[in-house]
Amino acid sequence: MLAFSLPFLFVILFTTTTAQPYKATDRFFLDCGSSTASNSNSDQRWEGDQHSKFVSSTVTTTSFSSTPDHLDSSVPQIPYSTARIFNTSSFTYTFHVSKGPKFLRLHFYPATYSGLNTEQSFFSVTSNGYSLLTNFSAFLAVSFMRNTRTDAGARVVKEFLIYVKDTQILDVTFTPSPNSYAFINGIEIVSVPENLYFNAKTPKYVNQYSGPIIDTNTALDNIYRLNMGGGEISGNDDTGMYRSWDQDNNYIYGAAIGLTPLYNNPIMYTTETPNYTAPETVYQTQRSMGKLSDKYNLTWILPVDSGFYYMLRLHFCNIIPQYTKSGQVVFKIFVNNKTAEEEADLFYWTRGSGYPVFKDYIVFVNDPDGKRSKQDLWLAMHPNRNSELYLDAYLNGLEVFKLSMDKNLASPNPELSSTTTSTGWTPIVQRNKKKPMYAVIIGGIVGVLVFLSILVLIVSLQRRRSKHYGAVYDRSSYGPAYSESKFTKSSHSTLPSDEDDDNVFAAATKMGYRSETVFSDILKPAGR
Repeated sequence: MLAFSLPFLFVILFTTTTAQPYKATDRFFLDCGSSTASNSNSDQRWEGDQHSKFVSSTVTTTSFSSTPDHLDSSVPQIPYSTARIFNTSSFTYTFHVSKGPKFLRLHFYPATYSGLNTEQSFFSVTSNGYSLLTNFSAFLAVSFMRNTRTDAGARVVKEFLIYVKDTQILDVTFTPSPNSYAFINGIEIVSVPENLYFNAKTPKYVNQYSGPIIDTNTALDNIYRLNMGGGEISGNDDTGMYRSWDQDNNYIYGAAIGLTPLYNNPIMYTTETPNYTAPETVYQTQRSMGKLSDKYNLTWILPVDSGFYYMLRLHFCNIIPQYTKSGQVVFKIFVNNKTAEEEADLFYWTRGSGYPVFKDYIVFVNDPDGKRSKQDLWLAMHPNRNSELYLDAYLNGLEVFKLSMDKNLASPNPELSSTTTSTGWTPIVQRNKKKPMYAVIIGGIVGVLVFLSILVLIVSLQRRRSKHYGAVYDRSSYGPAYSESKFTKSSHSTLPSDEDDDNVFAAATKMGYRSETVFSDILKPAGR
């Protein structure tokens, strides 16, 4: 009886543990400009800042509350139906919190408040010695999102991660730029598990041997949080930290979007990947490559601010039933055209299907013009030819954080130009392009000609060498076998090594070739 009850009890305890979200020690939801408390849902009670303990007694003389002239249908009533305006001097909110990491979320809805033109609102935000925003324009931020995302609304939420030390105070200061004004609609502060982001797993540095350490002296700015292949996940459906997860559809490169399988079984969290790491719905959906995986790269393009280090947290969980053991599916991971992972094997990293895992990578995004303008950060995947059975690659979730440099996270506003249409002024985002299209085309043609010339020269030399010395041509020395689940025979690469694949991929991508062209036409071995 005891032998039966102990495993049964273990199953109950394990199931109960995986179902419980993280319980934050600090949870503050401040409805700025409001004088009353209200509930946006059963889990969040927003407190008005008019008479709150988080502001000084001079709140009514150094600022004023206002309501927007119009509330867009995409914007919730709370906390966006009121705002606090600062147009003369700095204003500070002070929160007494426990020691440890905190999410700080700032909610902005750029609208006309008390006759003030939202296009003329520029201000800075600091917190605990960190410069979070400098000369920030919520109007330009929303315009940028609407030009790069089809599902973008009329509001913007800036999410930061700050480690509060022994002072146990988190202050947030708004400072209007000269001849301008600042505003804020809502402030959230939520505790974070101690080792979830700070002092977590040792990250892997891309294209360098060392880099910044994410410790208690580092502040982070969340730029992207994506649910690959699945739907949007609201903060209320997160694991207790109110993180919002967006769809990845807007960031997929090209028409090769892969497959989106669904997993209906429970996720088996572990001590290495606790239940609060990401919601089950993140790990129960994914974007995989499918049968045509040898013809393209699965690629996401993410605009970011140049001149900063970024941490990319990739969330994985095998949910495809055909994959059952290590070695069957092995794939490469590229970050900004550099190999971040040569052999990603989920069954080597985890206990099996349904077990989640995350991997952190840190990369520096160069700032070629010194203006810290927007650059595209590329994340790509492709099957490794060492896969024993299936050619595939997949990803379940992604988080991208900008890391503070000398306690600074601020970047310039995105550059916009205006065009007049029948509906009025339309902002157009000016992204920093590496090369004009004609340069890409010319460079690509020249690059291919040079590549083919070198290839012909190498083949000619090899033939001459074979004739002269009577050597036997052994194709097996040129690379590992490449097998597919639907084919009975395997081919061998005609290129020296996987490392050369990476180099050609990087060079061809820089010359403007689409990833599927690179791998299907340039690197495709004979007989594939």
